[in-house]
Amino acid sequence: MQFVTIGGVTIGVCILVATLVQWWPGSKSLRSDPLGAAGALLPFLFAWAYGALITLGVGGLIGWAADTTVWITNWLGDAALVWGVGGRAGQHSTGAAYIPLTQVGGGIVLILTAAIVVAIKKSSRFGRDLKWGTWCGITLGTSAGVAGFAAAPLAEAANWLGVQVYGVIA
Repeated sequence: MQFVTIGGVTIGVCILVATLVQWWPGSKSLRSDPLGAAGALLPFLFAWAYGALITLGVGGLIGWAADTTVWITNWLGDAALVWGVGGRAGQHSTGAAYIPLTQVGGGIVLILTAAIVVAIKKSSRFGRDLKWGTWCGITLGTSAGVAGFAAAPLAEAANWLGVQVYGVIA
């Protein structure tokens, strides 16, 4: 498992901020149709939750892709901090112990992987949001901040759903 650095978290926060700035419909539009405006964020949030889940000890090809994404993002973020603002590279921003996925929780992640891949391929409208949300979730899912705390309930939910779907006692 790769651990996210301050640079990696910085890239994740940049993705989040860029998405929110692009999404912002304006206060008048937000007041007149709050559900419609909030609904436009759902693909990004779904992909963010998926990205956070795949960092929680998922192995195999999916885990390798998540670890590689964290490694590349750490490198990009650390380089930006060092060369952009004179910071230090490699400082970890990992939160407390995380809740690993059970076998059935891993099955749910595999099902979600199929859904994300098909949704990205099929949707020209939400493909970018799904890709950016997954990348953001991977980088912020195990961070020490508020986003990292969301990973534990997501893991619990995936494990619970896996028990319900597969009918196995985990």
